Amino acid sequence: MDTDATRRLEELAHIEAIKQLKHRYWRACDAKDVNGFRSCFITHGARIDYGPLGTFDDAEPMAKIFDQVAGHKVDGKYVIFDMHHGFHPDITLTSETTATGRWTLKFRQVNLLDRTETVMTGEYDDEYVVEDGEWKMSASKLTERWSLRRPLGDDATVHAGTFSD
Repeated sequence: MDTDATRRLEELAHIEAIKQLKHRYWRACDAKDVNGFRSCFITHGARIDYGPLGTFDDAEPMAKIFDQVAGHKVDGKYVIFDMHHGFHPDITLTSETTATGRWTLKFRQVNLLDRTETVMTGEYDDEYVVEDGEWKMSASKLTERWSLRRPLGDDATVHAGTFSD
């Protein structure tokens, strides 16, 4: 195989690894897996801007908020249920160990505390680096495009499945 073809295969492998990272991140969010969530970011110094949830200069504070919100229980039962679906990845390798990415998010949340359902779409702008041989997020910014919040009717029931704990 020629050098250009080999280089292109390596680039595609890096892009696929970044896609898998982002998918692991969303699965961790939906599974209420705080450790899985945290492991998607660099060890120290990740820049995170999630709008109303806050802006941080490390992933640890965001992981704590994630744990408080996603892990909130009443009478031993979860009361917040999230669904993250990511689409339209646009990933650019900027070096052998750095990349940028853009994703469209489709988000849905059922909140049994205030009996609401929220649907939202937005755009992630991410930066990635290789840390200890693995791609990790070093920056993530979510820009909301629009959202809809509506009350759950009295006839709405939620069946909780299995989560990370």
